[in-house]
Amino acid sequence: MPQHYEELGFAKVDHHRQKRKGFPEVIYAAGKTPAQVAKIARRIWDHGHDVLATKADEKAFKAVKMLLKTARYHETARIITAKRNIERRTENVEQRVAIVTAGTSDLPVAEEAAVTAEFLGLKVERLFDVGVAGIHRLVNNLDKLKKARVVIVVAGMEGALPSVLGGLIDKPIIAVPTSVGYGANFKGLSALLTMLNSCVPGIGVVNIDNGFGAAVLAYYIVK
Repeated sequence: MPQHYEELGFAKVDHHRQKRKGFPEVIYAAGKTPAQVAKIARRIWDHGHDVLATKADEKAFKAVKMLLKTARYHETARIITAKRNIERRTENVEQRVAIVTAGTSDLPVAEEAAVTAEFLGLKVERLFDVGVAGIHRLVNNLDKLKKARVVIVVAGMEGALPSVLGGLIDKPIIAVPTSVGYGANFKGLSALLTMLNSCVPGIGVVNIDNGFGAAVLAYYIVK
């Protein structure tokens, strides 16, 4: 089998992923040194691909910025992007994704999903802090959600919001449990189990705090 990756010693950079998957390899920055993140980013860029690094801190961003002048740091999302094209966003309703959070504390995971979706060329509608503690906030925005092709719902605590929304709209829902919550939330496990046990059809669930994974799944649904 041809070797479509580049050996860096500490990493094997997959330059063939764009052809296989439709987008380039994404860097998971957590656990990597800033120098490692920067070197991987540079090799991805030099092979003609845009760069996305998730779970990144400002030290990693500064290291990438030294090598890639177009790099941007999305602080809330903890994502680094570097793109050749200023925008690939589309106004096509068939590629519109709505991202909903139960509370403001869920914003980091929601923004990870939003920035990733925009990086992949999707139009994103953000709707934050509409959890079940004040359900009228959700109901008042149903018209916006009905225009989306896919809805990503990000919630911690008991994780009930995807089920509630799933009973009100006819769109596929990607549920993202977050680690937001008190002790019995078990760092997102309670929300995850609630979402997995939903009685509402049409809901898929990704792992805890995995906004990136939710955005990629939405991309495959609408592309």
